Amino acid sequence: MKKLLFLLFSMVIVTGMGQSYDRLLEKNDAPDDKKLMIGGYAQIEYRQPMINGEFNNGKLDIHRMVLLVAYRFNDRISFMSEIEIEHASEIYLEQAYLNYRFKNWLQFRAGLMLIPMGIVNENHEPPTFNGTIRPSLDYFIVPTTWREIGMGFTGNIQSVSMNYQLYVINGVLGYDDGAKLNGKYGIRKGRQKGVSSVIGSPNFAGRVEYYGLRNLTFGASGYFGETQSTLNKGISTDDQAAIDARDSSIVNMGMFGADARYSIIGFSFRAQYNYASFSNTEAYNTFTGSDLGSSMMGFYVEAAYNIFHTMESTRHQLTPFVRYENYSTHYTVDASIERNEAYHREEITAGLGWKPISKVAIKADYQMIRPKSETKYTGVVSLGVGLMF
Repeated sequence: MKKLLFLLFSMVIVTGMGQSYDRLLEKNDAPDDKKLMIGGYAQIEYRQPMINGEFNNGKLDIHRMVLLVAYRFNDRISFMSEIEIEHASEIYLEQAYLNYRFKNWLQFRAGLMLIPMGIVNENHEPPTFNGTIRPSLDYFIVPTTWREIGMGFTGNIQSVSMNYQLYVINGVLGYDDGAKLNGKYGIRKGRQKGVSSVIGSPNFAGRVEYYGLRNLTFGASGYFGETQSTLNKGISTDDQAAIDARDSSIVNMGMFGADARYSIIGFSFRAQYNYASFSNTEAYNTFTGSDLGSSMMGFYVEAAYNIFHTMESTRHQLTPFVRYENYSTHYTVDASIERNEAYHREEITAGLGWKPISKVAIKADYQMIRPKSETKYTGVVSLGVGLMF
């Protein structure tokens, strides 16, 4: 195992720093005659658990196929949408919003939008990240792809080298004939995704990015508000029992994120940290029988090196990478439950990505996963193809 760890780490260090393709579609300097823009991305993967003393089937999956359709009405008004097919059977609307540009630094946006939290939730096309699948932090803590209906402002302030987003947004659904939030998945099962969404109170999301230093980008994100509940319906103002039940089904939450991306002479690095805090969890867990923690925390650091970066005659990229993750959906818990150490995980992922062109990636990696409740790592071998157009 020590030799394997040394080999994996010596392969070197991460990232695909590509600009999200949905942002490319939104560029205001598109030709005047290019009003309708069509694109997409796809991810196909094979994952094989490697557990000593066990036989396990692998999994082949067309994880996602997404069609992007954008339309520019004029130089100020545009529409952006993503239609996603997951696992070759489930159809979702991932984005659908109208954008009105007053100035480059002031644009109004309304519709189904991605929550601006972290790196991958907005920049999630397969060729833009290393590894066959997205980081686990962006599954268990930031429930990528996280989107809700809302409105707000966004823009690029070039004079201070900053992008910003500020939204009033619908919150995650915490209760619908039972708990939607729990210790294992955090808020992931509560994403409403714009499907007949329930709203009782608005939430707030925002992000700023600073790109004023060469090859370096810093980002900070925030999300604050209450979870939504189907019990908040037709309650008489005199029915205290119903009011108490509704209040017990709602959790106050706040999430903070910080991230950084840096590239130099073929090397690229990225790091992300997220912390989420919940209040009223004791009442929520007692009422619903759930085991939601009172806070979640996670981070990863990642590095890569493009072996072909000095070869000006080729467009190919060959990038070994390694990523370390540490995250817990039971970082702290209230008095109603016990902390589950199985929800605190450490992961090491290392592998290789080959891009014959920038928008096509063939990937292979090995992932070692260890819950804090265990002493040994379990392994997963992954192979995948990712593309965007």
